[in-house]
Amino acid sequence: MTLAYCWAHARRKLYDVTQSGAAPIAQEGLIQIQVLYRIEKDLRGQSADQRLSARQERSKPIIEAFEIWLAQNRARVSAKSPTGEALKYIAKYWDGLCLFLSDGRVELDNNPVERTIRPIALNRKNALFAGHDAGAQNWAIIASLIETCKLNGIEPHGYLSGVLTAIADGHKQASIEELLPWNYVKPV
Repeated sequence: MTLAYCWAHARRKLYDVTQSGAAPIAQEGLIQIQVLYRIEKDLRGQSADQRLSARQERSKPIIEAFEIWLAQNRARVSAKSPTGEALKYIAKYWDGLCLFLSDGRVELDNNPVERTIRPIALNRKNALFAGHDAGAQNWAIIASLIETCKLNGIEPHGYLSGVLTAIADGHKQASIEELLPWNYVKPV
């Protein structure tokens, strides 16, 4: 397993630097990253093989130039400056940021995944206000189950009803794996 890193996080580091004042180096980096996003927009909906081929042709030269730009600018600025910190972050995760060039299945960023799991995090935070520790823990468990059902294309109410019925009917605890949302098969 190889870990792919997120260009949106790298971009955010540079963006944050530009918000605090004039930051020409960070602005240059943002412009280069934006070109990658425009290419990805053109490739959306294509097969992994098509994306890989187009990335090799169109994105790879941009990444190669960005790598040179990154090294040159890291040498120009203090590593402790905001720009230096942003560039250090990108350099630290460089191999994972470039993984999309060698695998057409890998996305440029993980924004779709973060949007998908946001309700789970919000429910977990809402559980902090349940009024009682046990109630909050139960709320968090149920909310996680519901969101996991949604992620697996299972209707949550039917799932919870089916699982509770199975447990009440004596489903064996040793076979609990069968009742997890990604393994669940609705009884006929």
